[in-house]
Amino acid sequence: MAGDFTDLTVYKKAKAFRKRIWLLVHKLPKNQEFVLVSQMRRASLSVTNNIAEGHGCGTYTHNISYLRRSRGSMNELVDDISVCEDESFFKKDHLDVLMNDASEVLRLINGYIRFLKKRKRLGKTDSD
Repeated sequence: MAGDFTDLTVYKKAKAFRKRIWLLVHKLPKNQEFVLVSQMRRASLSVTNNIAEGHGCGTYTHNISYLRRSRGSMNELVDDISVCEDESFFKKDHLDVLMNDASEVLRLINGYIRFLKKRKRLGKTDSD
């Protein structure tokens, strides 16, 4: 794919979301260190890693595949945030903000997938 993945809006938003998740997990109870803390760190890192790796693959098909993995990791995080709410680890208002942010990142990932599918259908090359 042309350009640098760090210039992509979807990457920038996902990176900002990852940073917020990492700040959140520092405040989780100690007994969640090997459960939610570990899971949420890995999933949030997977979101940005897969955007980056997909961008470097060089084909629309592979990029889309990595973006789908990124989307899956985002959905894991939505469920993890839901667990934090169910267990009353944080105030609902704070978690609602994170859920809205997650929805925005998911919307951007889905939009990027649609964009790449369209370019692939039209037979565009990476340099177009």
